[in-house]
Amino acid sequence: MASHARYSGQELRLLQLLSARFPTTTAAHIEMINLSAILALPKGTDHYISDIHGAYEQFDHILRHASGAVRRKIAQTFGDELAAPEQLELAMLIYYPEQKLRHVLATLADPAPWMAQTIARLARVARTAAQKYTRSKVRKRLDPRLAYILEELLSESQADHTQKEQYYRSIVETIVALGEGEAVISTLADLIRTLVVDHLYILGDIYDRGPAAERVMDALMAHHSVTILWGNHDISWMGAAAGCEALVANVVRLAMRYATLETLVDGYGICLRSLARFADELYGDDPCARFRPRAGTSLEEFDPATIARMHKAIAVIQLKLEAQIIRRHPEYAMDDRLLLDRVNLAAGTIVLDGTTHPLLDTRWPTLDDGDRSALSAGEAEVIADLREQFARSRRLREHVRFLYSYGAMALVRDGNLLFHGYLPVDEQGELLALPLGGEHLAGPALMERFEQLAREAFFGHHPQARQAGQDAMWYLWCGPQSPLFGRSRMTTFERYVVADPATHEEPKGPYYTLRHDEAFCQRVLAAFGADPELGRIINGHTPVKVRKGERPLLAGGRLIVIDGGMSEAYQPVTGIAGYTLIGNSHELLLAAHEPFTDTATMIREGSDPTPHTERVTAYPTRRLIADTDIGAMLRGQLEDLRKLVEAYRSGRLVERA
Repeated sequence: MASHARYSGQELRLLQLLSARFPTTTAAHIEMINLSAILALPKGTDHYISDIHGAYEQFDHILRHASGAVRRKIAQTFGDELAAPEQLELAMLIYYPEQKLRHVLATLADPAPWMAQTIARLARVARTAAQKYTRSKVRKRLDPRLAYILEELLSESQADHTQKEQYYRSIVETIVALGEGEAVISTLADLIRTLVVDHLYILGDIYDRGPAAERVMDALMAHHSVTILWGNHDISWMGAAAGCEALVANVVRLAMRYATLETLVDGYGICLRSLARFADELYGDDPCARFRPRAGTSLEEFDPATIARMHKAIAVIQLKLEAQIIRRHPEYAMDDRLLLDRVNLAAGTIVLDGTTHPLLDTRWPTLDDGDRSALSAGEAEVIADLREQFARSRRLREHVRFLYSYGAMALVRDGNLLFHGYLPVDEQGELLALPLGGEHLAGPALMERFEQLAREAFFGHHPQARQAGQDAMWYLWCGPQSPLFGRSRMTTFERYVVADPATHEEPKGPYYTLRHDEAFCQRVLAAFGADPELGRIINGHTPVKVRKGERPLLAGGRLIVIDGGMSEAYQPVTGIAGYTLIGNSHELLLAAHEPFTDTATMIREGSDPTPHTERVTAYPTRRLIADTDIGAMLRGQLEDLRKLVEAYRSGRLVERA
């Protein structure tokens, strides 16, 4: 009877479900042996990247060299056996196998010896990279077409080198003789890149400002293991796909402002003809000088003058739609952003903070003297058409669903706290409670509720819930206490039509000052259930202005900002092309990147702008999977299996042979 009392009805039901996978004691024991062995492996390498902003080529290159991890793995494999130029050649082959192969093979009369030697070297690097994984995990990353051959090459070890040397040599020579050398080299290079990094973390802002965010998303969807922390630019696109008209307008406006129309039109198939027709009719005789596109903003079907008119038309629509959201949500406390109400059309002025400013553009034909937020019939038709197109874009919906499936507002992983950029706190560093959905929430609860609202915006069945979620996503984009924004206001209107630069300022919230204080960071870590002693807060969002002497390591390294300006638009300010982090079983490294040029030049000149790395911390002992969150999960599975075996032995469950 005592053994019967150990399990509640729910526990027995869960053990019955588990018994379907492990129907006997022996089956459970085999899995327990496997899990115990995994716990003893070194933890995999984590790669942290932030604020990509559509800079696909720079991002792709960083992925390929894994912030220098590939070079370190080559050095670990060969040490002094290979000179630095040979290691560089091998690295370039791993980064860009197809391009490097074409370059090398064009210089060789007989490529067979080089191919055989290269396959053997790549296999050695792959074996080094595979040491952290079980054979099963490595097998899952093998190209199935060459899996048998690759498994044989990867199984070679020093212990059996003498006995099986001829066997491995025969495999390689036959690969080359049969004309499969190039395929095997490319496949081994791809395998090494997937093994060098176990998990990729993206800390937000994949979209806007750069030319190819859709290609970045394709690459993330193809990655073997990725987690995304949403940024405000991501949430803007997600909200647009969910149906938030203000964010639809925002996405279109930013595409015109930052020369990324190709992503919108070619990447996602959004047709802008209805907007162009409306803008031409309304602003045909208006130079729209304040809305002229930046250099490089062009499409074959739209000249710069047309883009300027479209830009102005969608900006006005956005301002009106935002005013409607502000009025729906007095709890947002954003009445100070109802700027259209402060415009004096007759005088061509606006009152901001008690000061009257002249407007640089005084032609606002759709501003009603009554309700300034009311859309004209033409504006309503345009935004309805765009909203429908965003909803119908198959590629956009695939990308946004991926962001929902693999993304979150905040994450605690292995004692570290990851989120995009801001935490609502007061001047004393206390977590600030915001009114949201009828509750006052702060810290982790606030993040969770915002995440829930964002999911309801896209997946919710009830129109009211979807509307509330979409409005919350707009607040996340630009609200003064948004965890994704963190400034008292977004001065979109002022930057367009008010000359005084003081009105363009977007004052930062208290978090940006307090994050320099180690005690504050430790309190934040503790509040989120992270490790206040050894954990770190990892953020992006605010470009580190290296040119001005700013550093990414704050509060004695307790907080790390890895937005170093990957997008070209930020590089004149930051002075570099992005920061990234690499965390392996030995240490945590910060990498500073140079601007990417092009692959052909790198291969031709034999140059590899491997990033400068700086050690953030070295672990006193090598970290194992047992020391990670995955290890905690595996220990839980071991305990469940122990209970299952006990249930079999006590007769509470019956083994099925």
